[in-house]
Amino acid sequence: MNSRALASAALAGLVVLGAAGCGAITPQATTIDYSASDGVNVPDTEGAPLQVRNAVVIADDEGDLGNLAAAIVNTSDSAATLVLEWGDESATVRVPAGSVVSLGAEDEEPLLLRAIDSPAGSTLPVYFQSGDAEGVLVEVPVLDGCLAQFEDLVPGGGTSDCEVPAVEEAESH
Repeated sequence: MNSRALASAALAGLVVLGAAGCGAITPQATTIDYSASDGVNVPDTEGAPLQVRNAVVIADDEGDLGNLAAAIVNTSDSAATLVLEWGDESATVRVPAGSVVSLGAEDEEPLLLRAIDSPAGSTLPVYFQSGDAEGVLVEVPVLDGCLAQFEDLVPGGGTSDCEVPAVEEAESH
């Protein structure tokens, strides 16, 4: 085989290997789990019969009270209880076997959280635990009722102060 053909084949092999090698070491964005909505998903833990999806707190203007909206999924064959803890407060939600409780949905009231001390725009550390599983501490986003989908979830039926501040125009030179 002549040296030019051998050099061309070697160069072609390096180009193919170089181009294909990028995909082998670059992480694929589509394989990374994330919450694709306003709320957060609570990471699954071994032994937990309940899964918490899209958890979000809708706070009053003072940030003292908040309504938790979330979907709680029970994949087990028996009823299970979700224990939530934030600050010095706690609450429980009972979920029947093989069903979903959608807190804050049209047919289900949200869960009122007292003494959250978290205004809209912050996060509220909430500890979630079910079954024999170890609990998980999750930073749950705190929003207000300015978005149409959340205006009915403001605690006490109040409305949030949704004024948008005026933006001053910069002087042009």
